[in-house]
Amino acid sequence: MSTIMAIAAHPGDGFFTMGATVAQHIHNGGRGVFLNLSLGEKGHPTLSPEAYGALQQQASEKAAKILGAEAAFLTYRDAEIPWNEEANLAVCDQIRRFKPLIVLTHWSGSWHKDHQNCHAIVRDAIFYAGLPAIARSLPAHSVEHLYFADNWEDAANYQPDTYLDTSAVYDNWLKACDAFPMWRGETGFRYNDYYRSLAVMRGCLSGCQYAVALMSSAEERVRHVKAL
Repeated sequence: MSTIMAIAAHPGDGFFTMGATVAQHIHNGGRGVFLNLSLGEKGHPTLSPEAYGALQQQASEKAAKILGAEAAFLTYRDAEIPWNEEANLAVCDQIRRFKPLIVLTHWSGSWHKDHQNCHAIVRDAIFYAGLPAIARSLPAHSVEHLYFADNWEDAANYQPDTYLDTSAVYDNWLKACDAFPMWRGETGFRYNDYYRSLAVMRGCLSGCQYAVALMSSAEERVRHVKAL
């Protein structure tokens, strides 16, 4: 049973942009993990970070349960996720803990500082996790595939090359997303309308009802062939 791991700066990013992909992997017999680097606790216009952070964690755990996945959390503060060796190694440890063959995360072309740093952290963490010479509490583990999610906040130079039919899990994915107050527009942006519509649009391009688009890592797009 292979594992897919969604690593996001904030819980909403993980479930809204990566959740359907994780759900489809679970539907196909795999295991799914959501790792949140922060709780996104500063994103509510009226609730305190402490109160909203607690709601975000509860929503993440509920949404993961709906999808049959696991939720894990690091303790960085929203809007203050650092790109440094401590963060790289913390995510490395989680990769070695859950042993995913596939990792999903943010694309680098984002206006959001946390998303940019999460992208860089994950790339470094995957590199560290696969090196036996990096001595940690758990043995080395190599990730086979890295994909970047289709996120409205990370759209600069985003060029999807992989389309995944998620029709079988679409309704359950929506149910999981609805665990979050922000999904219903309570923080200002109409996440539900945007991502439901995006799934329809990607499905149109894929010849199916609903789909997600992913961008693979540049090194994985290189082909070595002797003939076409």
